[in-house]
Amino acid sequence: MGNAPSSEDELLVERDGHVVVLTVNRPGRLNAFSRSVRGKLTELWPRLDADPEVRAVVVTAAGDRAFSSGGDVSELDGPEDYPRYTARQAGVFTPTITAVNGMCASAGLHFVADADIVICSENATFFDTHVHVGQVSALEPIGLARRIPLGEVLRMVALGKAHRIDARRALELGLVSEVVPRERLRERAVELGHIIAKASPAAVQASLRAVWESLDRGLDDGLKHGYQILQAHLDHPDAAEGPAAFMEKREPDWTP
Repeated sequence: MGNAPSSEDELLVERDGHVVVLTVNRPGRLNAFSRSVRGKLTELWPRLDADPEVRAVVVTAAGDRAFSSGGDVSELDGPEDYPRYTARQAGVFTPTITAVNGMCASAGLHFVADADIVICSENATFFDTHVHVGQVSALEPIGLARRIPLGEVLRMVALGKAHRIDARRALELGLVSEVVPRERLRERAVELGHIIAKASPAAVQASLRAVWESLDRGLDDGLKHGYQILQAHLDHPDAAEGPAAFMEKREPDWTP
């Protein structure tokens, strides 16, 4: 399988205007999430959140075979702290687009469960191998149960590596919202990021926060919480700038 890249290259961070592209770069290990990669992501999310020039983040991986084969099994040697390596886990609401190339297994499913938008290549497959390496599958399927039917999640958990969801089925289930040719995957993900970046960053993040946080509440409490976020945003300059730009037929000048 070849040598793994140096730790300095395991996570590539690139900017394309207001869009940041994070690429897990361990193709020789099927982009398994090493402690090093998880640590870099954990440190990175707060910095991205604090940067007013970052309006969307794309998460993808190098190579054609795998988005991620999951956690690096060679490092399974005891308990770890609660993960903070996805935007949601880190409490960050910068819009996140996950672009899945090839297989997406086990820990890789965190980035599907926690993304705002998920797209995949035509050769993508989704599965959960935890039980076949003697591990409990908990966080990923709990997150996925908010996106796809519970029965499908339980089937993934119980059948493990024997049950694989291909790109077509993932689209049918709503696990992904778009399937594109492999060669266009990154391009399309960045394109979506640029579309997001044209809107008010504050309004986008507040809207996503309202939706995500409502999932932890009942419907009535969720609606009330969302309304509180909506009302609080009215004090932000973008709340006045948007209507003014519309009436004056000009591009809005959003506040970072």
